[in-house]
Amino acid sequence: MHSVTKTAATAAIAASAALVVAACGSSSPSGGSSGSSGSNAPAPQISVSDLNNSFSAMTTLKPLAARGKGNVAVILPDTVTSTRYVEFDAPYLKQAFQKAGLKSSEFTVQNALGSDSTQFSDAQTAITKGASVLVVDPLDSGVGAHIEKYAKAHGASVIDYDRLTLGGTRSYYVSFNNVLVGTKIGQGMVSCMMKGAPTDNNATLFAQGYNAVLAPHFSSGWKDVSNPAGTWDPPTALSEFQQQFTAHPNINAALIPNDENAAPIIHYLQGKGVHAKTFPITGQDATLTGLQNILTGFQCGTAYKPIYLEAQAAAALAMYVRAGVKPPASLVNGSTKDTQSNTSVPSVLLTPTWVTTANMNSTVIADKFVPASQLCAKKYASACKAAGISG
Repeated sequence: MHSVTKTAATAAIAASAALVVAACGSSSPSGGSSGSSGSNAPAPQISVSDLNNSFSAMTTLKPLAARGKGNVAVILPDTVTSTRYVEFDAPYLKQAFQKAGLKSSEFTVQNALGSDSTQFSDAQTAITKGASVLVVDPLDSGVGAHIEKYAKAHGASVIDYDRLTLGGTRSYYVSFNNVLVGTKIGQGMVSCMMKGAPTDNNATLFAQGYNAVLAPHFSSGWKDVSNPAGTWDPPTALSEFQQQFTAHPNINAALIPNDENAAPIIHYLQGKGVHAKTFPITGQDATLTGLQNILTGFQCGTAYKPIYLEAQAAAALAMYVRAGVKPPASLVNGSTKDTQSNTSVPSVLLTPTWVTTANMNSTVIADKFVPASQLCAKKYASACKAAGISG
């Protein structure tokens, strides 16, 4: 956790006040020719820009369904670090595969429930049952690399989903541009930082983004008080924040790259008598609680990552890989460095959006990511009305 003092007022941060950033801490047929497998017909094309919340672009991939062999198995990590995996990733992935022409018997979506052994066992079972492609959001790089080694030995391809497996052997990686996520968080907040879990490469990328934004402020008078490794676990993030807040009572802002971790910290500060719009805090994932904290002035904003884009991108990649067809460059639009193996991983990198009260209605509400009826319930009704949101 970085804690700093500053010499000039910015936003709601008072002059000469300290600031803390608490963190939490998305040999198999890996491409082949750009033509088709078992057919002279040209392969269907899809680009990142084609993806939208109607899932209409996925239907263009139906010709690949007939060409492909084996099943696709998606293995999500847990239900604790974010509710997104149950509420959005799983149903969106299923919808994407169905739109792309796969039968329900040709794909599975599972959740490892926070267990490394379960995640590896799920991968083994899927391959035994005929999976030729695994889409894995690894709990950590250790189990991710283990899965990928096993898959390679058994002729199955792996696509890293949301998190990159460091030291892995996957074919592709699908996520949001996480450096840009961090940049947007840093731009949305002036603070010092508690980095995320060192086992989570996303946390490293987030930090790279917001460090670049904050560095000029640190060099012009802010003081870095501390910097412990964080975690995506809300109770741990709260405990670490409390320690720093107790040690440095002039702290008055926090860069927290996750709504789930921001929530207990905001509740703690409210108990200390901190008022709205006086203690800037950031977040990520556009959770219901995070958005309500933004509406009421206890959180500056949140990095919104439309998961329907990520799910479709992963499903599209899986369809190409399953059919032995090289995905188009319009889909695989970037690369990500695996710093452990020193390799460049072909990647689909999607663009996040910084959400505040100014654009909440046109982003998360328009996408039906959070129902307006829930967001604007009871005490939040007037704040929604002020933001132009009708519940």
